[in-house]
Amino acid sequence: MERELKTVGIMIDMYCRHSHGLDQRCGDCEELFEYAAQRYLRCPFGKDKPVCAKCRIHCYHPQMRDKIRAVMKFSGPRMIFFHSILAVRHLIATRQEPPGSTGTKKSAPPHNT
Repeated sequence: MERELKTVGIMIDMYCRHSHGLDQRCGDCEELFEYAAQRYLRCPFGKDKPVCAKCRIHCYHPQMRDKIRAVMKFSGPRMIFFHSILAVRHLIATRQEPPGSTGTKKSAPPHNT
């Protein structure tokens, strides 16, 4: 969880620096980080928390979800260049099955021709 908080903090910093031209987080970006931190700390999965994109529980308010998506869309591709170890660890985490999933993919229904 600590690694995820560090990663999201770095991503928000990168986004804020680019979008708002500040060397430190602006008020809106700090609010987003605090919100994300609270969501992580209150996650019912605890240390087994999956990455948010794979989670079956969507705990972000829709407005905050839109904000964090914008941050991730901007910062995600840049993470590999500026914070490669965190980026690789996050990519590995996205490959892991979330808690409570069966681990098997459902097959598509047969295609009738």
